[in-house]
Amino acid sequence: MEENKIGAIVLAGGRGSRMRSAVPKQYLDVGGRPVLYYSLAAFQKSPVDKIILVCGSGQEDYCRRQIVDKYHLTKVEAIVEGGDQRYNSVENGLRALTGCGIVLIHDGARPMVNDAIIRDNIEAVKEYGACVTAVPSKDTIKMSDEDGFAASTPDRSRMWIVQTPQSFNYNLIRAAYEARRAADDGTLTDDAMAVEKYMHTRVKLVMGDYRNIKITTPEDLGSAEIFLGK
Repeated sequence: MEENKIGAIVLAGGRGSRMRSAVPKQYLDVGGRPVLYYSLAAFQKSPVDKIILVCGSGQEDYCRRQIVDKYHLTKVEAIVEGGDQRYNSVENGLRALTGCGIVLIHDGARPMVNDAIIRDNIEAVKEYGACVTAVPSKDTIKMSDEDGFAASTPDRSRMWIVQTPQSFNYNLIRAAYEARRAADDGTLTDDAMAVEKYMHTRVKLVMGDYRNIKITTPEDLGSAEIFLGK
């Protein structure tokens, strides 16, 4: 049945201002291929059935010719334009994804996602309905006050650094984002927040990988080269 299928939404609409490059970070070269290629290839090789690629305005043709067709990424069912904010892009991706009971939402600027992470997310959604990839914080975290002074120190043993994919029962996350739109809520920074805030659903943390970094600054490109080389 179609509802048993698994979909992935890969977000690639970021401008990457911190990269200090005229080329969006997801299209920069790492190991001879665009950053975006690696996450798409990981989902291509995984149990995922369909991929929706969400890109920036005017980038659809480039993504189709230079990435999807060039590398034979046959599971990419559609390439759609993103929105002004991340949550707008996710909403566009959810509308384009049909016939799937589970959806994994992933940042295209995280090229080191691997098969184990993807499979663990799928299994967690089947059991819990909602999960996010995360790793325990190695550092002590400080909460600040409005003047920039340390106000409190949370227990590090309970602090996790959130990654992607963030994965959900499709109907659950679709309903959460429809509620966000109705409320015109511009505060969401990740998908789990939508489910927690509007669906009052607990989100399971799934162990990720410290190498599953997001390409944000020029220094990250060097780390990605090393990780992909290994």
